[in-house]
Amino acid sequence: MPSLARPQIWLAAGVRTPFAKVDGPLAAFDAIQLSVPLARHMVGLLDGRLPDLAVWGAVVPSLMWSNIAREVLMDAGVGATVPAFGTVMACSTSMIGAFEAAQLLDGRGRNLALVGGVDSMSKIQLGLSQPLSDWVRKFQNARSLGDRISHLADLHVSDVRLWIPGVVNRTSGLSMGEHTEITAKEWGIGRAEQDALALQSHQRAVAAWDRGFFDDLILPVGDFARDAIPRRDSTLEKLARLPPAFDKTSGQGTLTAGSSTPLTDGAASLWVATDEGLASLPAATPRVKLVDYEVAAVDFRIEGLLMAPAFAIPKLLKRQGLKYDDIALWEIHEAFSAQVLFHMKALEDPKFLREKAGVEPDLGLFPRERINPNGGSVALGHPFGATGARILSQAIKELSVLPAGTRAIVSICADGGQGTVALLEAG
Repeated sequence: MPSLARPQIWLAAGVRTPFAKVDGPLAAFDAIQLSVPLARHMVGLLDGRLPDLAVWGAVVPSLMWSNIAREVLMDAGVGATVPAFGTVMACSTSMIGAFEAAQLLDGRGRNLALVGGVDSMSKIQLGLSQPLSDWVRKFQNARSLGDRISHLADLHVSDVRLWIPGVVNRTSGLSMGEHTEITAKEWGIGRAEQDALALQSHQRAVAAWDRGFFDDLILPVGDFARDAIPRRDSTLEKLARLPPAFDKTSGQGTLTAGSSTPLTDGAASLWVATDEGLASLPAATPRVKLVDYEVAAVDFRIEGLLMAPAFAIPKLLKRQGLKYDDIALWEIHEAFSAQVLFHMKALEDPKFLREKAGVEPDLGLFPRERINPNGGSVALGHPFGATGARILSQAIKELSVLPAGTRAIVSICADGGQGTVALLEAG
């Protein structure tokens, strides 16, 4: 039986909430409440049709739900018959969701997927320690008062602890910032260049807001209609006065709050579609082709925790027969200024390309001036589950107005030594 050809996959820009720092303007909303207006708006664009499936992700765990995608659709009242599943891959969550949707679309009945992600860092659910959880469950299941009284003797004071989720890698016990500080030192990334990149991110984000670039990418939440994090008054002098945020004792710390993404609340969405699915969207919706993608993982006990995209990008370009200069737009997620800088340094390093990435170092000079023209995560914010959909929608809008065939790379590093990279093309 002959195999069926895969359909052309398109990505179309969605909307997102404005992003805000933890305990800021979005603090009253949990992850589902942030997501529901987006799902309702996106499906409302289809003029009575429903998407064929939905993928939605969140990184921060909750005992209130297990499949956030299904809960979002049900609460939005827009898709009780739409298959939906949750996904998670740290900072790459809603980007990996787009790749998963792309694989499920077949052009034979599955043509349009709603994809998104969210995190509310203001609504973190605390848990009991596992021994205390075990004890409480047994206590509640006791069949008599006597059994419950006897269980009291099994409760140890040392077990009475709360589990508080933290931005810390389980294997290493270090935060992403602590890992990034280590990698920055290994690659010789200094404080001044980190501050300069952070300032550029803020300046470009503010300029993009001023010229209306984000207007049709944002769905207001009540009276909150603009990202709260970009700083119009940021300067190199102000950034230089900030103390180290992660290495506070050695005297050599270079990462600060100003060059790192803040804990952020927000949600974002996008469409994944075949040609037929694309026809269901409003004609003005920005759209581009998804040409190829790469998902990478490294042993972060050896390599840097956030280094995976530097391995993935050269492999993807080699597979497509492309060089750096063939890519007109680069959207690189800014978990930290230092992380973007050591990615670029690695991509320019012949030894790294040959010995680590496993490709010949003939990709040319890396075009640093083409990165994040409308600001990045340091300025815009980083709700873990939402960043993939945010950065993809932003890249789609940027790329869709360029000549057909113009290419973009979108790259996201993720906790756990993983990362995702997409190659997009204007249609």
